[in-house]
Amino acid sequence: MILRAIGRMTGCKVKREDDFTMKRSEINQIMRNALDLIHEYKFALPPFVTWTMDEWKTKDHEYDEIKDNMLGWDITDFGSGRFHEIGLLMITLRNGNMTDPKYSKTYAEKLLISEENQVTPYHFHWKKQEDIINRGGGLLVMKLYNSGPDGEKLDTPVTVHRDGRAFQVAAGERVEAHVGESISLERGQYHTFWAEGGNCLIGEVSRVNDDNVDNRFFDKVGRFPEIEEDEPILYPLFSEYPEFR
Repeated sequence: MILRAIGRMTGCKVKREDDFTMKRSEINQIMRNALDLIHEYKFALPPFVTWTMDEWKTKDHEYDEIKDNMLGWDITDFGSGRFHEIGLLMITLRNGNMTDPKYSKTYAEKLLISEENQVTPYHFHWKKQEDIINRGGGLLVMKLYNSGPDGEKLDTPVTVHRDGRAFQVAAGERVEAHVGESISLERGQYHTFWAEGGNCLIGEVSRVNDDNVDNRFFDKVGRFPEIEEDEPILYPLFSEYPEFR
């Protein structure tokens, strides 16, 4: 099981001995809490984000883009069993497709929520370049490393791009983004992040996103959980949309 120390941003290995599962009741409550925070900061969501399963069953192939490009809810505890310490909520609002030429968008947009002291483990993206934006709430804190050819973290200075300013920090040095500020992440740049002083509403603007193939975590983690169905679905995750008629 994961040691609590990882919740203090140590970068220790993420391990779990039991199956990677989350309860539906936990996921539903995470969604409710997220909507409260989103409404607090007056961020308007596309209608499909809060369609129920019954509403989804009335849709047809006009909405293929939502399913094909993984728009909607994505909630993970990275196999930790401790979502509020190690986890992340993401809502993909807009996205293209890396493999299907039917979709011409070259960009993606996400809304993320990082709870106070809730860590997203070190990872980088092979193809996706992204801006991570503090939209509201607590302080957004990151640590960054350059990566080597075998996926190692390099002990070399890291160039940070923050709202038009480029500067260097030591590998693994703390980098902060206050409300309204953003940090641009290059492909192959390891990053971990968390919020301090309250939950943080985070925007992500990036190249096309595909979490099935484009994430390289430094330590082995779980990414997409199995769900223990202890209560009905509030809103489906992007992997749970019913088949269109």
